[in-house]
Amino acid sequence: MADSPGLGEQALNKAAEIGLSSQLDEVENLDVNIKTDPLKLVQGEVDAVTIEGEGLVMQKDLRMEEFEMQMTNVAINPLSVAFGKIELTKPTEANAQVVLTETDINRAFNSEYVRSQLQSQKINVNGQLTTIEPQHVEFRLPGDGKVAINATMKIVETGENQQVAFSAVPRISANGKTVTLENVEYGESGEISPDLTKALVDQTSELLNLSNFDLEGMSLQVNQLKVQVGKLTLQAEAHVEKIPSA
Repeated sequence: MADSPGLGEQALNKAAEIGLSSQLDEVENLDVNIKTDPLKLVQGEVDAVTIEGEGLVMQKDLRMEEFEMQMTNVAINPLSVAFGKIELTKPTEANAQVVLTETDINRAFNSEYVRSQLQSQKINVNGQLTTIEPQHVEFRLPGDGKVAINATMKIVETGENQQVAFSAVPRISANGKTVTLENVEYGESGEISPDLTKALVDQTSELLNLSNFDLEGMSLQVNQLKVQVGKLTLQAEAHVEKIPSA
């Protein structure tokens, strides 16, 4: 029984779960586990806070298969506990892991947000500035540390469909906030339009931008990116100034 949370911890867990859920478009499963003892809680000390989530959908229709964050030695305002809130008295650092599946990224690529982003750009195709309308974007994680994209793009002015296919290696930028695509290799059809390819490369980087996964009061900095068949795993450090609560 020693490991089961006390009433104070249970109330805080629930408040944090509700607060975090309110920032997400969809939640399949979300658990917050606050570990401390009543004496420490009165003094504003929390041993550890663990947040674990599955199927969390962020802004831009970007879904996380798994999300995990661990904080230790957390200092909170003991008075806030009486109101069922976790008010940090100083920022804390945490370790976080985000898992994205091929299906998750495909969903985001074919969302209204990404469609509107691509349609709002003027792209140079065969020397003409054109508007593109994505018909279908297939994002794959074939292994070998690569991502692959095969897209059908409609040129609005002519009604013609263009196929764009390439693979690339994702890399973390020096500041740990963005993912860039390097070593771009074109599919069998070769490069139709450098600008069309660049638009898709930029959009991939935009989707994998770490600020997309930031929750209120929490910011992530990636230190490792693992590309496997069918999934991407981001290992990050998190700077936490606030734990959202109900």
